Amino acid sequence: MRAHDDMATATDSQQPDDARFAVAADVLRHLADPTRLHLLRVLTTEQDVSTLTDQVAASRSSVSQHLGRLRLAGLVQSRREGRRMLYRIASDHLAALVAESLEFADHAVRGIPHHHVERR
Repeated sequence: MRAHDDMATATDSQQPDDARFAVAADVLRHLADPTRLHLLRVLTTEQDVSTLTDQVAASRSSVSQHLGRLRLAGLVQSRREGRRMLYRIASDHLAALVAESLEFADHAVRGIPHHHVERR
């Protein structure tokens, strides 16, 4: 059981839907950039700017700027190790959201039918 499972019933009824939708929209707004989405996908392990620049089709300066925006938004965590800054994704929930968005994109790009859950 995850720690938030016990809290879910207590907080769901107390937290206004407007605030939840606003936070979700802000997260999705940050995911709307292909470079930031790519960075979040590879940040499941801690990495520095040089390593990230090698993996993402962007300049070091651009990667640094995107990481700054993601860090300020609370989507990426950073820590200093000597002269290097190391970055990683801030949440397993966010990692799952990024993975799901890329799965959806795979279906759209490759013409694979989307999955539908039967609702009763």
